[in-house]
Amino acid sequence: MMRPGTKQYVVARPLYSEESFSEEHEKVYRHRKTITDHIRQYFRCNTKRAKTAALSLLPVIGWMKIYRINEWLLSDIVSGVSTGLVAVLQGLAYCLLASLPPWYGLFTAFFPVVTYFFLGTSRHISVGPFPVLCLMIGSIVTRLVPDEGSPANITGFENLTRDEQRVLVASSVTFTVGVMQLAMGILQVGFVVMYLSDTLVSGFTTAAAIHILVSQLKFVLGLTVPGISGPLAIIYTLEIIFNKITSSNVCDVVISLVIMVVVFIVKELNDRFKSKLPVPIPVEVIMTVIACGVSYAFDFKTRYGIDVVGHIPKGYEPPVAPNLPILQETAVEAFPMAIVGFAVAFSVAKVYSIKHDYTIDGNQELIAFGVSNIFGASFRSFVASTALSRSAVQESTGGKTQVAGLLSALIVMIVTLAIGFLLDPLPKSVLGAVVIINLKGMIMQAREIPYLWKRDKPDCAVWCVTCLASILLGLDLGLAVGLGVELICVVLRVQFPRCSVLANIKGTDIYKDRKDYVHIYEPEGVKIFRIPSPIFFANMDFFRNKLIEALGFIPLRVLRKRNKALRKIKKLLKKGDLQWTSKGFLNTSCGTINDSEDESNVEDLDQPTDFNDLPACIDWDAELPANIIIPRIEIHSLVLDFAAVSFLDISAVNGLKTLLKELIRVEVEVYIVACDPYVLEKLHHCCFFDDEVHPSMFFLTLHDAVLHILEKHPAHAEKEHNYEKRSARLGTYGTIRSLMYDGA
Repeated sequence: MMRPGTKQYVVARPLYSEESFSEEHEKVYRHRKTITDHIRQYFRCNTKRAKTAALSLLPVIGWMKIYRINEWLLSDIVSGVSTGLVAVLQGLAYCLLASLPPWYGLFTAFFPVVTYFFLGTSRHISVGPFPVLCLMIGSIVTRLVPDEGSPANITGFENLTRDEQRVLVASSVTFTVGVMQLAMGILQVGFVVMYLSDTLVSGFTTAAAIHILVSQLKFVLGLTVPGISGPLAIIYTLEIIFNKITSSNVCDVVISLVIMVVVFIVKELNDRFKSKLPVPIPVEVIMTVIACGVSYAFDFKTRYGIDVVGHIPKGYEPPVAPNLPILQETAVEAFPMAIVGFAVAFSVAKVYSIKHDYTIDGNQELIAFGVSNIFGASFRSFVASTALSRSAVQESTGGKTQVAGLLSALIVMIVTLAIGFLLDPLPKSVLGAVVIINLKGMIMQAREIPYLWKRDKPDCAVWCVTCLASILLGLDLGLAVGLGVELICVVLRVQFPRCSVLANIKGTDIYKDRKDYVHIYEPEGVKIFRIPSPIFFANMDFFRNKLIEALGFIPLRVLRKRNKALRKIKKLLKKGDLQWTSKGFLNTSCGTINDSEDESNVEDLDQPTDFNDLPACIDWDAELPANIIIPRIEIHSLVLDFAAVSFLDISAVNGLKTLLKELIRVEVEVYIVACDPYVLEKLHHCCFFDDEVHPSMFFLTLHDAVLHILEKHPAHAEKEHNYEKRSARLGTYGTIRSLMYDGA
């Protein structure tokens, strides 16, 4: 019964098929642009387009025009100084991940930031070294220039020290990454980042955190561990560390533990009282200054043999050209770095753009990072992206625009040109401890596994496989494996959708899965089938099998049996063993048609039944002569709900047409409802319709099709006595009144 006070509506309108609706309602003609039109428009130039292009290529012009000096400048200065101090420390620390001398991290925290200031669209991310990319750079560096043994046979390595060779490798790879990102930005393929789901990125970055943790253990423990790259490198590295763990430097271990405990506690306090603190406490910077002072005062390097940062050269080195043999050697490994660097930066930028209500352009971000990496590579920096913690500092300390980023680069430049010598006694174990404690956010992403398992097991599988593959096989291969598994999951979801048989919810014009509801109505002889996905070459067979399973018979097999029966009947009539009377066929012989009989001209069995040589049509539901047994079909109408079918490819069009013909030839009327206009237009273009498959089978809605069927087959409708009182009545002028039933 209907609830008291429930809102109701009554609709009186004609019953519409697609054809009748098109005849009654005129459509607006819309000119469809061709590829030539799009190309012509893309290359068309005028004053307005030139101005728009300049603003898009130099976003700094757009936001500088609205810059509020009185309101924003002080916040940007405070944010720039705070971010600059963190950038100096992270530049030194993350450079260890890249297996390069620490001061080159300062170059990465300076040159890309300056370029991004002019070209970037995000106002809040802090550009510079990102630990995952540093680790990926480090794996390439140690592969071409290992800690032990001779370097790879590459032209240009002659007369260079090992550190110089490594810097050349890192800058050349960075140049390749920049060229790839710039090319993708120019070609407008920023959408490629959409293929990296949040689940995949989470699993990948968690695995990267594990790699980073293992790589920093040698600094925390004060051990000499050669760099290893390739599959299972993390296992071999741990094996070496455990074999040498008895040789750990106690001073390094104590320093690292103290740093990690203090930084962890203060960071927790920052998170807990962030609403009350005007600026987060820069605990890493404070502890670094203290560690430098203590190390210098007690001469840790000489007294305890710890490894320190050492001499930091003043100034910047002259530009260097990329090495062509290195570009050729590392091009394949550079591509995932280009994708990961952009994906992480774009994700962070997107979060802040939504929070502060402005737009970012993915393609322009690719151009910005591409130019930044090309420019930075010329001055010996390595691949730049954004670090989550550094960007959080820039935003949380009040940064409004990239003026804060430019000021942070200025702080880095001051350290590089003037006061870098103060960091000479800084123990590398301090940098390792800072890196490890900043991995907390990435490692804690593992808590997503139970959540994903309960709510979406395929996503959980993507997370776990990506994480395990990245840990065991390396970050580049792991990312490829994770992307492959993700695409497989998407394909499987589309290839094997959850098809369902629908039924009418009593008292409404709503149709739902008949397994989910109690009070439903299914018209006798009518089957309503829904496929909730596009139909294409990969799932056409699945769609066909599921539909046949729902129907309960195979149309082609029934058609062949009927045609075999017709052959038998015609043969018996010709021999005189079967005669036609006013009461029907009268036979004098008996026999059963077997599938193996009369296999000549098998192709003819798939054709429509031909009653031309017979005195009357055969009622296949009645008893047949000569003991001929043919499977009976209880269904007279099939309705296909195409509301969720967004496209059909050529294979699906051909397969669907074949299937419909088989059903029509066994006297099952087929109706397709809620078909997308573009799908219907494609069917017309593909010559889908012929003498058997007609456009009149397409209806606007499910209810239109069902009412049409009930009108066409009143005898079947009358058998449903309980439903007859509730069904929509047909008016004298062909108008269907879709009334709300009482639902009793």
